[in-house]
Amino acid sequence: MLAGLFPQPQPPLPIPADIAAAAAALRRGELVGMPTETVYGLAADARNGDAVRRIFAAKGRPADHPLIVHLASAAQLGDWTREVPLLAHRLIAAFWPGPLTLVLRKSAMVDPAVTGGQDTVGLRVPSHPVAQALLQAFGGALAAPSANRFGRISPTTAEHVRGEFPDGVSVILDGGPSAVGLESTIVDLSGSQPRLLRPGSIPASAIEALIGPLTRPTDAEGPRASGRLEAHYAPGKPLDLVAAADVPHYRAGDSADTAWLVAGPLPEGCAGESLPADAAGYGHMLYAALRRLD
Repeated sequence: MLAGLFPQPQPPLPIPADIAAAAAALRRGELVGMPTETVYGLAADARNGDAVRRIFAAKGRPADHPLIVHLASAAQLGDWTREVPLLAHRLIAAFWPGPLTLVLRKSAMVDPAVTGGQDTVGLRVPSHPVAQALLQAFGGALAAPSANRFGRISPTTAEHVRGEFPDGVSVILDGGPSAVGLESTIVDLSGSQPRLLRPGSIPASAIEALIGPLTRPTDAEGPRASGRLEAHYAPGKPLDLVAAADVPHYRAGDSADTAWLVAGPLPEGCAGESLPADAAGYGHMLYAALRRLD
């Protein structure tokens, strides 16, 4: 359904020996940097509680903040959830493999470290060819949040991952720049009403066309999920959101260390970054631009 909207990276991609080395590291309980079509992930064997806890330690992530589990295909769902509701089947048929995470009731076999102690688990089938090759070679599921320090800007290149974790990550697979560049959309189907827990590259309207209205819970409602904290995916420097009409006012207060990030052409005399005005192009380049400006 989304073919062509998020083009996959072109070669060069990791050679089979690199994939095999990454799979072997995962079996040893080590961490691996993994490209996906959304952003790069910090992957560990989702069945190995000690390995999963290494993710939390490396990122500085709170232990009650759940991880998303990446599967090779929907055929593995039965290992991770007690049931797959009809609405989930509709979304899976339309958007998997792809940038959609479904929150479902977890099975008894799921380690509480993965779910932050909750009764639900976030599941996704990535479409990136390197992620798929790694999942196939590993033969299991991978817990993989974004490969950045907790709360910081997500990585969209292998170099970003190396900068975040110069030590402690056994293998970092380079799959080129992330095609989407934003996190997956998260939809909670664990209750009686579908809920949008995190906006993402798949618009809510496309989801609602298949399963009906989505509610938007407050931060205190629904399962905990990645990206629902007040400060997330944040640059290190102060960042203001400025409406176009207010640009002249803000420019009057510019200092030498002010930079602008603009959808479309930079205003004359402004230093900074110009991003595509279309949503897909803007999202693809956003995090990399924020990192450069930082």
